[in-house]
Amino acid sequence: MRRVSRIAVAGVATATLTAALAACGGTSNDAADSGDGKSKGIALAYDVGGKGDQSFNDAATAGMEQAASEFKYGSKAVEPTDGESDADKVQRLQTLAKAGYNPVIGVGYAYAPAVAEVADKFPKITFGIVDDETIDKKNVADMVFHEEQSSYLAGVTAALTTKSRTVGFVGGVDIPLIHKFEAGYKQGVADTDPKVKVVSQFLTEKAEDGGFASPDKGKTAAEGQIEDGADVVYHAAGLSGQGVIEAASAAKVWAIGVDSDQYSQDALKQYKQYILTSATKDVAGAVYNLAKSVQDGKPETGVVRASLKTGGVGLADSNPDFKGNAKLQAALKKASEGINDGTIKVKTS
Repeated sequence: MRRVSRIAVAGVATATLTAALAACGGTSNDAADSGDGKSKGIALAYDVGGKGDQSFNDAATAGMEQAASEFKYGSKAVEPTDGESDADKVQRLQTLAKAGYNPVIGVGYAYAPAVAEVADKFPKITFGIVDDETIDKKNVADMVFHEEQSSYLAGVTAALTTKSRTVGFVGGVDIPLIHKFEAGYKQGVADTDPKVKVVSQFLTEKAEDGGFASPDKGKTAAEGQIEDGADVVYHAAGLSGQGVIEAASAAKVWAIGVDSDQYSQDALKQYKQYILTSATKDVAGAVYNLAKSVQDGKPETGVVRASLKTGGVGLADSNPDFKGNAKLQAALKKASEGINDGTIKVKTS
């Protein structure tokens, strides 16, 4: 098995998904199957929130679209269903593999049991899973990120921006993955200014309860933190984060987005004045790189881990108020150098 420890930064091409997926929901841009054994294209099975979350799933979509455009083949993205079981995920992945898609990628840790099962049934197909590193199989790439590192930088940003000396964190679901975001953020705040208070809340204990897919829950949580004095609120909550950003905008305080550059997203443009930055992770690049490795005949497998050093995580600088703050940028440069050279060890829990 070829173990991989880093990914390259990939530019994200923009394209449009077309046509409805009739069988099980989703969208597709299918090329005709040539029947010569070559891949029909790349396929995604979305996590909760689905396409349009302005975050995690949309980043994966961008990587898929770039691959489909560059390699001139098909693509298919399938939406999740409410209350679905692992058996439903298995069926979804099997359908995509049988149709000839390669790679087939589960977008989110919830796909781990399904990917592990289906990978054994289709040894010639490369499977990918985002945010899980528990699957050790010859045809599976575990695409994971050092989210705690970008969250540390978000914490530095919050500590140097707050005027109230109180900042907030809203996590979608109370799970180890989101604890990484919280831990890095809190450490970044404390290392920068230990007098700044962090108020923290998780929306749900389980993903199926809507923690990643309920903007109303995110909005309510952020409103509570703002009432408690927070004037910077960082979210790691997927689609629910839209509610966090809406609440921050209404209160005219800062929001820090996650996964994608949320300042630049059309669906959030009415709030962009109050989106200071976003702690990004290059899901798009990871998806594209896996597709390219398959196309090149050398599929990535094993753990593919992205970090601040590889460019796989970081902070978006689209907002001029963020980019033009010399004191903040100097502090972030120093913190980044510390993380990269190991003098700053960021906690994951």
